[in-house]
Amino acid sequence: MVATVALGLLAVRGRGGRDGEGGGGGGGLAEWSVGGRSLGTVFIWVLMAGEGYTSFSYLGAAGWGYNYGAPVMYVVAYMSCGYAVGYVVGPMLWDYARRHGLVGIADMVAHRYGRPWLGAAVAVLATVFLLPYIQLQITGMGVVVSTVTYGAVSLEWAYFIAFAVTTGFVVVSGLRGSAWVSVLKDVLVIGTLGFLAVYVPLHYFGGYGELFERLTAERPQWLTLPGAGSGAGGRGELGVGWFASTTVLNALTVVIFPTTVAGYLGARSADALRRNAILLPAYNVLLFVPMLLGMAALFVVPGLTGAESNLALFKLVVDSLPAWAVGVIGVAAALSSIVPMAVFMLVIGTMWGRSVLSFLPRWSSGERQKLASQAVVVVAGTIALVMTYVAPNTLVRLSLVSYEGMAQLVPMLLLGLVWRRLTTVAAVCGLAAGVAVVCGLVFTGNDPVWGVNAGMIALVVNLTIALTVTWLGPRERAGSGGPDRRPDGDVLARDPLPGTGDQNEAPSVVGAQG
Repeated sequence: MVATVALGLLAVRGRGGRDGEGGGGGGGLAEWSVGGRSLGTVFIWVLMAGEGYTSFSYLGAAGWGYNYGAPVMYVVAYMSCGYAVGYVVGPMLWDYARRHGLVGIADMVAHRYGRPWLGAAVAVLATVFLLPYIQLQITGMGVVVSTVTYGAVSLEWAYFIAFAVTTGFVVVSGLRGSAWVSVLKDVLVIGTLGFLAVYVPLHYFGGYGELFERLTAERPQWLTLPGAGSGAGGRGELGVGWFASTTVLNALTVVIFPTTVAGYLGARSADALRRNAILLPAYNVLLFVPMLLGMAALFVVPGLTGAESNLALFKLVVDSLPAWAVGVIGVAAALSSIVPMAVFMLVIGTMWGRSVLSFLPRWSSGERQKLASQAVVVVAGTIALVMTYVAPNTLVRLSLVSYEGMAQLVPMLLLGLVWRRLTTVAAVCGLAAGVAVVCGLVFTGNDPVWGVNAGMIALVVNLTIALTVTWLGPRERAGSGGPDRRPDGDVLARDPLPGTGDQNEAPSVVGAQG
């Protein structure tokens, strides 16, 4: 933890005043929120891999493998497909933000539709969907630290450590600090999971052959869809239809997820994002390790139920390794909570500082936007920490709709950036309908519905309404009431192709918010 804070603080050294978008130590808002748009392929790779490889990868993936088996492979499927989509979408969003001086999805929506209030509304909605992820990372780190210290560090203190460490370096060094800490995290994650992938099968079964022989003989349903379990709420509903629809939905959503976009916007060039999209699937190989070891735990620590199943991997670790090795693996898992939590907090702070609090005259200047964003980071982290202590199930319940709810922003953002005719009214109507449908289906226990991910059903409704209102409704007009006469280049995104001179083109409207 000391090394984590030190790396986070060192990252900002010598970066003061480099972007000209606000004052304060460590440069302005663009330096703090998107790393001054100067991160190369390696830093972008470790940062975006860090966002995808969270405490879920150690806890949830192993727990799903333990309880249900094959359905958990959707994580590998959607992330790989998402990287392919990101190969196209990432450079477009990077170029759009760079040309107009934007720092997040709320900024992009406000600029695209010419309505700052819409950007503020998107920031509020995205915050509702992101806060559960901060709370879940705090909870995940607490469980990991308490387990690997054999209870010496209580859950309550582990929760606070997660909050304090993350908030400390995020407030000071922003995205660049997260990227530096991701390097330390990735070294530990790759090393520890590589070790466990070899050690556990050999130690408990004598090798992979013996492990798979036992799985095929004693737990064959864990190796095919729909996996183990059946009936309402069981994995019997998670068949091929659910797997395919979830993969498509999440692959589309992950490319516009605010934390993913923060990684895009921190890149030095569009080519860095393309190279990153090619390299990132290699990191997915690591995801097979906790999934497989979760199934291996069926034979070593049988009978885990409920939340206990999430500790399947760590029970193997604590049972078979000396304390110092348990500690090293625990640090890797803890950093897998801290890095994504840092980016979630950073994104929330940036959206509020730029799109919501900017409506207050006192906080609308560039010098104050960074300060406001940093204050929001502390507030958001504090809310998640307090809720972890006093109402742990409230935000966890919200997390059920987080990813599927965020998917409803896909038409407004992606379709809006490539199709000029999509109107504000149509995009808002579609978004409202999609969020209503997904909340209704999830909270009434109808997810999946007809064997399909509820978020995909909601996205189809969203898109249908958006297209219908666009075709049948009036043409778009700007916020002033007159027609939107901006040229397509100011409204739509483009793909900055190599060799066209667009790769490093300076922003045309620095700090513009539409």
